[in-house]
Amino acid sequence: MSDEELMNIEGGMARSYFYGIIVSAVTFLIGLVDGLIRPLSCND
Repeated sequence: MSDEELMNIEGGMARSYFYGIIVSAVTFLIGLVDGLIRPLSCND
């Protein structure tokens, strides 16, 4: 492979994993804030 081809190689699934982690963290933080603002009790 030439140097130009090596510079154009992308990480494949690494980008998808990165976006998945960001979305998961945002979802978790939204749930955490929602639970702190309006806690719901368990009714049996």
